[in-house]
Amino acid sequence: MEKSIPPVELNDLLAAGKQFTLLDVRRKEDFDQAPHTIAGAEWKNPAESDQWLPTIPAQEEVIVYCVRGGSVSQSVQQKLADSGRLVRYVEGGLEAFAKVVRT
Repeated sequence: MEKSIPPVELNDLLAAGKQFTLLDVRRKEDFDQAPHTIAGAEWKNPAESDQWLPTIPAQEEVIVYCVRGGSVSQSVQQKLADSGRLVRYVEGGLEAFAKVVRT
């Protein structure tokens, strides 16, 4: 499985009603400044990932995103993958996804 997912593909999965866990893993200060999320996403503080990781379903795909799809979402993606979960991060993060939805 690929480590990343293009924003267009995520939008297609959401539109099709596919079942997966969507996590907003922006840093707390980024989330506090702009608390909107992608519909259906649950915000999880990446600094506390050791605490919440065991609560993430292991039997379905997980998709994570941060502001720009950089080190935050990629490090969370790796940690979840290392725990045996099928997980991808959104390429370009929330910023790239917002551009896809607007067009």
